[in-house]
Amino acid sequence: MSQQIMDLVDATSMKPETPSFDIGDTVDVHCLIHEGQKSRTQVFTGTVIGRSGKGAREMFTVRRIVAGRGVERKFPVHSPRIDKIEVKRSSVVHRAKLYFLRDRVGKAVRLKERRR
Repeated sequence: MSQQIMDLVDATSMKPETPSFDIGDTVDVHCLIHEGQKSRTQVFTGTVIGRSGKGAREMFTVRRIVAGRGVERKFPVHSPRIDKIEVKRSSVVHRAKLYFLRDRVGKAVRLKERRR
């Protein structure tokens, strides 16, 4: 009974259409930022290095290099603050998590592009 209630609550908070993207894809995540009375869209571009969770609690991690430092950010897939997710480039990967990219610098971070 309690699982049915949880599923009902999850269904109300999920987006009707979620974008399809995989691990290793380079994505643009358009986030809504509220500053005082104003709101704007900020784009976070990077490589998806992991996905976790299921249903309304599904999350994905995006990594990019800013000023020589690695920056990672976790986003909920069904968050109302995420306006859209655009896939810029797909890569060939053979792992579910790309945490090994944290140790790499420069050209070693590149992934082989997937032909469509």
